[in-house]
Amino acid sequence: MPITGNKGEWSEVYVLFKLLADGKLFVAADENLSKNDDAYYEILKVFRKENVGDLIFAYDDEAEHVKIVLERNNELLILVPRKEFKDSASRLLYDILSMKSPAFSNRMTEEFLEKLHCSKLKAPASKKTDIKVQIYDVRANLNPVLGFSIKSRLGSPSTLLNASNTNITYRVSGAVTDYIKDSFNHLKRFQDRFDLLFNARCGVEYEKIDNEVFRNNLLLIDSRLPELTASLLVEYYAFGNRAVVDAIKSLKDKNPLKYDIAVHPFYEYKFQKLLSEVALGMTPSKPWTGKADATGGYIIVKEDGEIVCYHLYNRNEFDEYLLNNTCFETPSTSRHGFGKMYKENGEYFVKLNIQIRFMK
Repeated sequence: MPITGNKGEWSEVYVLFKLLADGKLFVAADENLSKNDDAYYEILKVFRKENVGDLIFAYDDEAEHVKIVLERNNELLILVPRKEFKDSASRLLYDILSMKSPAFSNRMTEEFLEKLHCSKLKAPASKKTDIKVQIYDVRANLNPVLGFSIKSRLGSPSTLLNASNTNITYRVSGAVTDYIKDSFNHLKRFQDRFDLLFNARCGVEYEKIDNEVFRNNLLLIDSRLPELTASLLVEYYAFGNRAVVDAIKSLKDKNPLKYDIAVHPFYEYKFQKLLSEVALGMTPSKPWTGKADATGGYIIVKEDGEIVCYHLYNRNEFDEYLLNNTCFETPSTSRHGFGKMYKENGEYFVKLNIQIRFMK
């Protein structure tokens, strides 16, 4: 049975091949993914969980071959010339870029994976870590094993925060009537719905984060983050501010949380913390302790196949990248149960959903 996957999933295999071919992982110099030619980590080993067991990919003494070793008993499974990883990476990159269908198989890459005793395209979905790498850190003179999340710009933009368990409930304020409710629900576009409300001198006020785990995760990061997040979401649904930076700029102008914003960037900083925690492992459905899954940071596959990383040493650049390259998105309203106004105990409410995706 052929292995099939989308461009993002095949990109994880590409990263495996590319890292072993190059032997280096370059650091992004800024939030625009510019490569810093003078800053990189040497690749010592790459680790993969496979059906045959946990595999270790390491170089031989001359660094001309890659040894694939079964971790449980240190058994050498195969020795592969490093050039084969370079050739396979180039061929796979070409196939990913030229493929038009959402999901596809790749016979030559699959045959090479079988040679490497690999049968999977990607890491388990429950983890933010897509690849584990042992690097040589020249600054600390250490050889840490780090987990990286992989984000590819070769296909459709990746989701940072998905829509499951992220509904937020708002109380509709003002002189609301059943007629306004029915008219609101009849309109298709969210901006038209909110225009109707605002023209009727009605508004929405944050009521609660529906999922208790997600609510407590936000509170752990910052006590006012639930309210701030809810306000940003209105900037998207009501006013069309899709890019996170645009929504924050608009919200700052209104300053609903009454911060002293003359000097301190309250809105940027607090929401940036949420983006960073999500990137490193926080999910809406699992209690967050602050312990990152992606202990190394992010590996990003650029449109030309170049690979750069944001290591946690470069936290400022990483945070800026997240802030400037993410946007809000509207998921399925029927699947996630939001978007319609409803009446409960004589009061009117509406639920919105937060989903955040990377931008190209």
